[in-house]
Amino acid sequence: MFKLWVRLIKENHLVKDTVIADDTNDTRTHKVFNSIDKACYEFDLGRPIWLDSTVKDFKAHSKARFTTDSFIEQVDFDYMEIQILEED
Repeated sequence: MFKLWVRLIKENHLVKDTVIADDTNDTRTHKVFNSIDKACYEFDLGRPIWLDSTVKDFKAHSKARFTTDSFIEQVDFDYMEIQILEED
């Protein structure tokens, strides 16, 4: 089972969070992107843009932050953080 924890942080406080589970046979990359899409839909957000620094952090730590610069629309939080909790 693959689980991705997505949380929205504002002023060092947790505003919203969700855990998205994916038990499909997709690749890890597809599971990450699909989970982010589901979380963004749940939070009523557009998809974030993956910057080079975001990709580097995610590859190294299975954790990444999307700052307000990663979103096209105006957002009401400081950053969105994703973290893999469990992998197949």
